Amino acid sequence: MRYLEDVVLKKWSAAVLAGALAVGALAGCGGGDDAGSGDSGGGGGKITMGFSQVGAESGWRTANTKSIQESAATAGIDLKFSDAQGKQENQIKAIRSFIAQRVDVIAFSPVVESGWDTVLKEAKDANIPVILTDRSVDSQDKTLYKSFIGSDFVLEGKKAGEWLVKEYEGKPEPVNIVELQGSPGAAPANDRKAGFAEVIKADPKFKVIASQTGQFTRTDGKEVMEAFLKAHQDIDVLYAHNDDMGLGAIEAIEAAGKKPGTDIKIITVDAVKDGMTALAAGKINYIVECSPLLGPQLMDLAKKVKAGETVEQRVVTEETTFTQEQAKAALPDRKY
Repeated sequence: MRYLEDVVLKKWSAAVLAGALAVGALAGCGGGDDAGSGDSGGGGGKITMGFSQVGAESGWRTANTKSIQESAATAGIDLKFSDAQGKQENQIKAIRSFIAQRVDVIAFSPVVESGWDTVLKEAKDANIPVILTDRSVDSQDKTLYKSFIGSDFVLEGKKAGEWLVKEYEGKPEPVNIVELQGSPGAAPANDRKAGFAEVIKADPKFKVIASQTGQFTRTDGKEVMEAFLKAHQDIDVLYAHNDDMGLGAIEAIEAAGKKPGTDIKIITVDAVKDGMTALAAGKINYIVECSPLLGPQLMDLAKKVKAGETVEQRVVTEETTFTQEQAKAALPDRKY
């Protein structure tokens, strides 16, 4: 009887040990210390990047998506692309999916600035580096992402304000401004507003008489401008946080029997081809550039962080500004 008990005990112990080894193997593939650091996501050494895009709300965003997709193909990076359709919850879901797939690098352009710490911590715990593109987050823990590549949105707002101040230099009469803001909570909307306000506040003749979101879209820009025109008969300047809202506003201004660029001066940000065309035609007066062509720099950063190299946490893109004559000169070679 004792012999039979010993045999059963040995068989049971062997089964437990085999089960423990199997569980250990699964933990190594799914969520252990090496999760996301091996080549399983990249397929034999090829880097796999999970990218979550804001959406397709503007010509700028479409050009940005194209730049990222084409640059990934050129760099030999396997790109898993997700369109968030302007919703933060969709981006968080996509990032968690990328973590589950054990991609090598996660990159995304945040819909809004706040609310990312939890999912970024999940990526960090999985040893998957994160790169922010175009827009930043307001996380206090800067170790949650490796780098942020994009424009200085505050500086863009300041450039818009500086042109306005110079344009009305020496003119004492009040200047009534309406502002088309980007999506609420988005970094470019917050920062472009803040930079512009900082510059014009020094002169009390500049008055922002109305400021409302146009969601970065041409349709909303037109609708909000229609409302501005009905509510205010004395608009001198429109400041739009992107070209698309400015282009929608132009339609509303023309429908109201006014001449854009003359009756109402217009300042926008982006410098996409449609905006530059309107600037060249005199319907927009000044554009601050915000380049969407971030793809090559993003792929370069992805390769460096995957290799364990130290990268700059903030990479600012080089951009310029355009007047009407400068737009005419630049349009023939404009890529977006």
